[in-house]
Amino acid sequence: MKLYITTTSPFARMVRIVILEKGLDSRVEIIPAQTRTANSLYYQVNPSGRVPYLVRDDGVGLEESALICSYLDQIDGKPAFDLPQGEEAWEARRLEALARSMLDGLAVWLREIARPPNEQSPTVIRHETARASRMADLWENEIDHPLMRGVLSLGQITLACALGLEASNPDFFWRPGHPRLCAWSDRFAVRPSFAATSPPTKH
Repeated sequence: MKLYITTTSPFARMVRIVILEKGLDSRVEIIPAQTRTANSLYYQVNPSGRVPYLVRDDGVGLEESALICSYLDQIDGKPAFDLPQGEEAWEARRLEALARSMLDGLAVWLREIARPPNEQSPTVIRHETARASRMADLWENEIDHPLMRGVLSLGQITLACALGLEASNPDFFWRPGHPRLCAWSDRFAVRPSFAATSPPTKH
């Protein structure tokens, strides 16, 4: 299989973490994609130009990180990231949705500051800065949920990738005032799969 990524994409990072956690690195070739560039050859592979994008062994392409993570988790018949049973499944989905909401906003912010300065929108940046601050406050309380402290889940991976964007966005200051979230993030950061997929640091 072939996985098209950019090293700065937190969504691609989620998939790369799942690949390492599942021991699938020998089955998936990681290919850097040139995105947001006119006439990129990557658009012949994936017309939407988004990453991550997984081309299966049968040539069928899968787009969207949650779908790709689920496919890779199921491929060996031994899923590690299935939802828990009963009411806990709704809690797991709720937490994953909150983490995804934070990640989505941070990705918008990151894309905005990657534009040339004269093309950046101060309104978008202010909006996403405020959203990130509110979400950090929310997660300072939610992080003590048993499902965020238990067996590794896609919700945990999503949140860790969101918080990890501090390496790419020098203005993303989520740590002050959030000691429990800091402690959780620091524990997650020592996982080999997380360390191995670190994005480039932007100063």
